[in-house]
Amino acid sequence: MQTPIYLALDFPTGNEALHFLDQHELEEVPVKVGMELFYREGPQIIYQLKEKNHPIFLDLKLHDIPNTVKRAMRNLAALDVDIVNVHALGGAKMIEAAKEGLHSGAADAVPKLISVTMLTSMDEHTFQTDLQQPKTLAAYARHLAELSKRAGADGVVCSPHEAASIKAVCGESFLTVTPGIRLAGSAQNDQHRIATPAAAKKMGADYLVIGRSVTTADNPKQAYNQAVQEWKNDDNNN
Repeated sequence: MQTPIYLALDFPTGNEALHFLDQHELEEVPVKVGMELFYREGPQIIYQLKEKNHPIFLDLKLHDIPNTVKRAMRNLAALDVDIVNVHALGGAKMIEAAKEGLHSGAADAVPKLISVTMLTSMDEHTFQTDLQQPKTLAAYARHLAELSKRAGADGVVCSPHEAASIKAVCGESFLTVTPGIRLAGSAQNDQHRIATPAAAKKMGADYLVIGRSVTTADNPKQAYNQAVQEWKNDDNNN
């Protein structure tokens, strides 16, 4: 069975990303390709990763008028990745348009569409001060998740700390993809609402995204395997 842990390929070039995977023998692990890498390399990096049988989460966080997002998703669907995303703040019509674009552009399986609720770099103070929101950050994330489900999204990107409450209002089949995953002892960096793999699973996460805990480790393969083992150990403890 495919591991549910996506490795964030936050590298400036495709050569560096591919070399990292080869050098550390991370064959066929699920990977997340974000803006930095995709904007540099374009679709070619997706083709290269698919040739090596890596499941792919294409993390571009589309946010524009519905028709533009629909046309963009039609193009992205042709890349045959596993997961794509939009910002939930774009609203229901934009999410619906994204779904339509994926269905019209997919040659085979339609990629899962997930929407970003609130970035894990966002903390409560910034949320209420900069965005001037009367709700708590967690309550607003739940609201965006419910909106996303009604609009046809398959799930959301959310903090591990919001996964359980989102499952409670959206149902167990609604996917929760959680970045901000750190191995015990790893630095927090620029993310605030973080968790270990085992804790995230207990909170209701279906898929995890892990980056610097692996990519900056002395032994990246060992670090990735540690994350997988923590996930599996939670199964054994239940």
